[in-house]
Amino acid sequence: MSTDQPVTIVGAGMAGAACAAALADADVAVRVVDRGRAPGGRMASPELHDRRVDVGAGYFTVRDDGFDAVVRRWQGAGLAREWTDTFGVLGADGSSRTSTGPMRWATPGGLRSLVRDVLGDIDVTTLDVADLSDGDVVIAMPDPQAARITSVPDPVGYEAVIAVVCGFDSRTTTLADLPFVDAAFVNDHPDIAFVADDGARRGDGAPVLVVHTTGDRATQHLDDPDSVVPVVVEAVTGILGVDAPIWTHAHRWTFAKPSDQHDVSCHLTTVDGRLVGFAGDQWCPQGSPRVESAWRSGTDLAAAIIAARS
Repeated sequence: MSTDQPVTIVGAGMAGAACAAALADADVAVRVVDRGRAPGGRMASPELHDRRVDVGAGYFTVRDDGFDAVVRRWQGAGLAREWTDTFGVLGADGSSRTSTGPMRWATPGGLRSLVRDVLGDIDVTTLDVADLSDGDVVIAMPDPQAARITSVPDPVGYEAVIAVVCGFDSRTTTLADLPFVDAAFVNDHPDIAFVADDGARRGDGAPVLVVHTTGDRATQHLDDPDSVVPVVVEAVTGILGVDAPIWTHAHRWTFAKPSDQHDVSCHLTTVDGRLVGFAGDQWCPQGSPRVESAWRSGTDLAAAIIAARS
């Protein structure tokens, strides 16, 4: 294996960013590429109607000690804030209750801002990679996408989700009587599984809801994500008792959530004399893939690469 070439990192989500940052901190040259126009991966926060909206991951939790140190730095810089430890739980029959769990964190500038912060001065090149490049390579993406580039050990499956953003004309008249505070899981519904009050999440009070479809419903609309919007609007107005939104936006996630997980935090092997590493939130032995798992996976893989190259 050659150490005079940069490590190419394919995927600029949290796992890829964490790996790149840890390698760069150890004076290992890196080259980060991503097929998207902006870093973030499934922590995407596009600008819709003059504000950022989290259309991928809805929040993150903190359990890992190393990740906690990073989050506290974000908090001190005003990039992240504690959001809530209580979500609503809605039933398709109109029932509602609350459920308390770990503290969920959110961001004033959208979750993508955290990936940008981790990357720091590391540039990302827009490139759709079809095969392994020269030199050592990190593949930080869902297993089905990674498998298009090289063989993935024991790949896990993924569930699709379509996120539908619903914008309303006024918070006081349309969202004042929501049957939940901040966000809610929706149980036993054929079409929607999660609803987040993005104004509460972001802290600006904007009258915007982000709704995640069920996997089954998403699968039926992957070829035309906009076609799911009427289905979601009908579900939202029926369950939440709100008026129809005045604008909507649909975002397709073909590989949104791992349906299983690997029993190690990353994987490093050799292919044709080069190091090839795998990282992502699916590399999560704890069994709960999340933003912190992606960070831990990328960080651990960087340590393994540094050890192997030395």
